[in-house]
Amino acid sequence: MLKRAEGIVIRTTDYGETDKILTVYTRESGKLGVMARGAKKTRSRLAAVSQLLNYGYFLFYQGNSSMSTLNSGELVDSFRRIKQDLESTAYASYMIELLDKLTEPSDPNPYLFEMLKMTLEYLSEDKDHEIITRIFEVKMLQAAGYRPQVDACISCGSDEGPFLFSVREGGILCQQCRHQDANAIVLSEGAAKLLRLFQHFDLKRLGNISVSDPTKMQLREVLYRFIQEHTGLHLKSRRFLDQFLQLPGQGES
Repeated sequence: MLKRAEGIVIRTTDYGETDKILTVYTRESGKLGVMARGAKKTRSRLAAVSQLLNYGYFLFYQGNSSMSTLNSGELVDSFRRIKQDLESTAYASYMIELLDKLTEPSDPNPYLFEMLKMTLEYLSEDKDHEIITRIFEVKMLQAAGYRPQVDACISCGSDEGPFLFSVREGGILCQQCRHQDANAIVLSEGAAKLLRLFQHFDLKRLGNISVSDPTKMQLREVLYRFIQEHTGLHLKSRRFLDQFLQLPGQGES
């Protein structure tokens, strides 16, 4: 049966001398594995839509097996500006791998598709890569069922700051409850506010956000440690991103 889906290529794997296996995150069907026969050939009609990060419409044959076969594709956006910039590519690679690892095949989630598409568009527009990535992490964690508690103290429910972030407990602690985790990270007021904001605001409304470097570093540390502790993921793209940005210790696992 032929099906049509709007999707973004989030992973490619060479298969034999001429074929590729694509992992496409689609609006209609979630994450799909698709065989693109002959896509490695320069003159293949599938070559244009079979590149990493390419966004378009995919017509594929879905049979009884878990692997569909790509029939044709219509390229909408190759996100060339991202691919031409190594830093943008590093951030994009990290986010698509995070989405890939935290989603199951054939589990439709139009919200995640739209978030991924908007995130890549923002990277192409040169918005702050660090902030875009932190927002993506927070919303991806929510969608995958790993939402950190940042609205109030995870122990007593107090919303009176200043706060600390307990990676182990999975959320913020007030001053009265800080004894529950000796390794909790002291949050600046700005970092605490942004963690709450990122969970609740609509990504479509993103404007220009000015965040100090110390606050960015704190958000990065909190979310990286939370992801590693609660998901168990060790992402190659994250290690590459940290090495590219020369962040000591962040890429270790």
